[in-house]
Amino acid sequence: MFNRYKDKTLQSRRASRTGVISSAAICLALLCGSLPVAAQDPQGQTPATQAPSQTPDNGKPKQDVPAEAGGPTDSVGPYAIPKKKVEDAPPPPPPVAPKKLEDIPDYSLKVNVPLVNVDVLVTTKDGQFIPGLKSGNFRILEDGVPQQVTHFNVSQAPITAVLLVEFASTSYTFMVQALQASYAFANSLKKDDWVAVAYYDMQPHILVDFTQDKKAVFGALNQLRIPGFAETNLFDALYDTLDRLDRVEGKKYVILVTTGIDTFSKLTLDKIMKKIKDTKDVTIFPISVGFILREYCETHPGYCRNAHGVGIPVGHMDYLQGDNEMRTFAAMTGGRAYFPRFDAEYAEEFADISNDIRNQYTISYAPTNAKLDGTYRKLKVQVVGPDGGPLKVKDQKGKDVKIEVVARDGYTAKHTVD
Repeated sequence: MFNRYKDKTLQSRRASRTGVISSAAICLALLCGSLPVAAQDPQGQTPATQAPSQTPDNGKPKQDVPAEAGGPTDSVGPYAIPKKKVEDAPPPPPPVAPKKLEDIPDYSLKVNVPLVNVDVLVTTKDGQFIPGLKSGNFRILEDGVPQQVTHFNVSQAPITAVLLVEFASTSYTFMVQALQASYAFANSLKKDDWVAVAYYDMQPHILVDFTQDKKAVFGALNQLRIPGFAETNLFDALYDTLDRLDRVEGKKYVILVTTGIDTFSKLTLDKIMKKIKDTKDVTIFPISVGFILREYCETHPGYCRNAHGVGIPVGHMDYLQGDNEMRTFAAMTGGRAYFPRFDAEYAEEFADISNDIRNQYTISYAPTNAKLDGTYRKLKVQVVGPDGGPLKVKDQKGKDVKIEVVARDGYTAKHTVD
């Protein structure tokens, strides 16, 4: 039970305090114009959403903040967080190049322009190389149409060659001279030359693959001691050699040591000639063997029937036909065919071949006929003087010397399918 006086005193003090607070709130509202006067509830309390309230600690009024301000609160009230100013959107970042992936290579588009390379050998009638010629001294005709030379140089680089030897159970003279010619070629090699050795009878046999070791070349030739079959399948062996050389880059040569006789090939002359036409960057140098025996056979036709093997009738006309075929193979590829009469001539003729290979002019041009139709196109190379007439060469005595120009007869254009 409480004291009445005490209760009346407390009520009077509370009323006076409330009147002071209300007067202060009214003055603040009139001065600021922002706080409305809130009505009190029947119990004398002011709701928080309608009028300012008192703090339990210091008795100061608690100011309400608009709801959009938000933010944390403390014993005084919520912190007012100002609104952000509306700014222009930042410019877009510059485009970034896609990151290169290691496993995915870069690709580019390119246009292939056909380019024809022609090796030209210019010698005197005696086989001496004529140096000092320039690009303007050469005139190239493709199917009778003049072409513009784009690249020109004199090549003296190491050679890449295949020594293809006929070694079958025929006459002893043929076998011995074939080996003599092969050893003479091996002696003419330089240290940077690449050479492979193969022989053929009924089929081709590879003795050693491309090597720069001259001892390996001699070791391969030393294996040719006991022949196997009497058949000499020249066309099949030459086709197989050319087919393998298709996968070798750069300029290649085939040194063909043979009698020129084909006895049992599956391929015909037309097929091997087509293969030669379709093969690029290959020059054939045939070397004939057995000339003395062939001369003897002219007076002893009965012996010649067994000279190329028992049961293989070969006459003098067959050898002459073989000579013509070797000349054709050489002319088609820009080489020369040799027909030595004596064994002592092999070293000299292989020296000529080495000189022909290492000293020749290489000419390149973009054909005016750019069609990739797979057709065979005839080539003709002419050597002219500064005035456009025939080139004149004089010897030490001041006499005119006849020159010879050796180049391939033509080439087969690439064939593409649309």
